[in-house]
Amino acid sequence: MTPVAANPPALFYPIVPDIDWLKRLVPLGIKTVQLRIKDAPQDEVRRQVVEGLSVCRAHGCDLIVNDYWEAAVDAGATYLHLGQEDLAAADLPAIKKAGLNVGISTHSEDELETALAADPYYVALGPIYETKLKVMKWAPQGVERITAWKRRIGTLPLVAIGGITPDRAGGVMAAGADSVAVITDFMTAPHPEARVSLWLDWARNLRHP
Repeated sequence: MTPVAANPPALFYPIVPDIDWLKRLVPLGIKTVQLRIKDAPQDEVRRQVVEGLSVCRAHGCDLIVNDYWEAAVDAGATYLHLGQEDLAAADLPAIKKAGLNVGISTHSEDELETALAADPYYVALGPIYETKLKVMKWAPQGVERITAWKRRIGTLPLVAIGGITPDRAGGVMAAGADSVAVITDFMTAPHPEARVSLWLDWARNLRHP
């Protein structure tokens, strides 16, 4: 099956850990969201993916399933995100046969080449800045690496991730990113919904200054 024509990730691309967060935030007007479930039984993963797709479809939002490619295929998802270890372990021909569009994480030039060989629909680069929620073996990339990556991948969407705040987002986009993936900034905010609304305002102003 040919992959369904993919929408590029929205300018603001939040990543959430479970269906409860997804249901809180998607109705605010998010157009791209990643469901990144960790350490859950397969049945629970499948339930959350199915429910997440239903919520997102009701609100005109694209759901990107992290890692669990079999659950994504079974649920009829359109979008998948794989890290490098997940990519190495996944059945990429089966994923492509199911029509899934795959975004892939990269942290080094070797990983970028591996990602491009898998024909992704977007490439993610990170961490751009130091992160707080996740211990990373990679040092912060800095915005200069964004420019180098964009030069290499051309028209493929480039998603920047890692320690990005609204104050930093303008510089990240100016360096060549097409989308900003965000976790810590809104999840640790006193009022996550208000913080997400601020991000959505930022994205609207960027599209229509």
